[in-house]
Amino acid sequence: KDAKILVAYFSRADENYNVGVIEKGNTQILAEFIAQELKADTFHIQTITPYPKNYRECTNVASEEQKQKARPKFAGTVPNVKDYDIIFLGYPIWWGDLAMAVYTFLESSDFAGKIIIPFCTHEGSGESGTAQRIQSACPTATILKALSMRGQTAQKSRDTAKRDTLNWLGEIKVK
Repeated sequence: KDAKILVAYFSRADENYNVGVIEKGNTQILAEFIAQELKADTFHIQTITPYPKNYRECTNVASEEQKQKARPKFAGTVPNVKDYDIIFLGYPIWWGDLAMAVYTFLESSDFAGKIIIPFCTHEGSGESGTAQRIQSACPTATILKALSMRGQTAQKSRDTAKRDTLNWLGEIKVK
């Protein structure tokens, strides 16, 4: 109950699969639900070089980054993870994996002894084994059950998305 919580998330607006052009990214919607419910601090993982606004161009860039195991540089300052007990980590599934900027975040700090709680948006792939990849990147952290939600649910059915997110918080006993 007295845990210090950070909700760190990568999310992209603009043109997205199954939802068209959007002003707020699918993952950001879930991040805001979580942060509001838990009165947590937030950190929006943003890259210095923005991704293309066009969906197909963005997926091409994301695919190339993945092939090169790129670690895009951040815009802004990463919060000091040492100040937090629990880190909710939000991301879209891109090409069956975390966006490479999320790996940059994971490699930017020491998560030893921290609880990391993943949540992701996708359009049919589920969480794609990303919780295990997070565990591999942060072997001394505890990884809890991930929330996996279709982006179109987050974007177009916000009442359902909020209900499901809050239910998940109850399941993992963080609420």
